[in-house]
Amino acid sequence: MPNKINKHDLPHKICATCGRPFSWRKKWARVWDDIRYCSGRCRRGKNKADTVSGPLIIRAK
Repeated sequence: MPNKINKHDLPHKICATCGRPFSWRKKWARVWDDIRYCSGRCRRGKNKADTVSGPLIIRAK
């Protein structure tokens, strides 16, 4: 019987746009060091104001 890999044992990263953790995927095996975003949506929205530091909140006086 083959040894199964537990999902909790896979490497994790934090998305540069949304700040959510995401796990290693087999299709990313060759480029794992270059992966910065959890999805295509985050990759396309990388220049938006709502990044890991959070959205800019302006309060009216």
